[in-house]
Amino acid sequence: MASAAFGFKAYTLFDTLLWIACLNILWIIFTVLGGVVLGCGPSTVAAHILVREKVRGDAVPLVRRFAREYFKNFGKGNALGLPVLMVGVALVLNWGYFSAGWDFGSQVASAAIFVAALFAAGACCYLFPMFARYTLPLPQYFLMSSRFAMRHLAGTAILLFVTAAAVFVCRSVPGLIPFFGVGAWLYVTGWLCDRFFAANDHAMAAGEAVGTEVLVTPAAATPATAAPAVRREGNLV
Repeated sequence: MASAAFGFKAYTLFDTLLWIACLNILWIIFTVLGGVVLGCGPSTVAAHILVREKVRGDAVPLVRRFAREYFKNFGKGNALGLPVLMVGVALVLNWGYFSAGWDFGSQVASAAIFVAALFAAGACCYLFPMFARYTLPLPQYFLMSSRFAMRHLAGTAILLFVTAAAVFVCRSVPGLIPFFGVGAWLYVTGWLCDRFFAANDHAMAAGEAVGTEVLVTPAAATPATAAPAVRREGNLV
């Protein structure tokens, strides 16, 4: 009995690792297909939709579903991804400029930019999983992911730690990048965000206060009519 349980857990682990590797390869292929800049957002959207279905135990054809979600959400994915890329580039360039200065003003500015970058990275970790779970007007995803990041600091700290760990591992072992570099980060952050959102939805449904105020009423996030029911839910933060 014990050996059977161990064998099942080992099979599940290797099956998940293989799934993550395939997701990673698909993300790279479709990102390149979109010219990298225009492919990154839709690929990340498609990946998080599949991650959410995976963690919920729904088996779907990985390649066909990824391609379907990629092309279906190509415009929305870029509407989410391009602002993230522009903000990221602006923060990196400004931090590089001010951190090179030795005067007090430059050091204060570089520190402020670093803090802003941490906040932006935390909000970004919620952004695409939020799109995979909720139906909102596109601008609301930026607002709600930012507010969720601020209201749930413990979860945000965990997501930032996972992101830093993924960057460290990829820099230390570059050979992992084609197979697990992005896919593992997408899977872990998607899994965590699904738990955070579910806990928040449960607390709202039970009438418990999450933080000091309700960020969005349940009516503000409406279920999608065309998308599968597993993808969208009606509550948000």
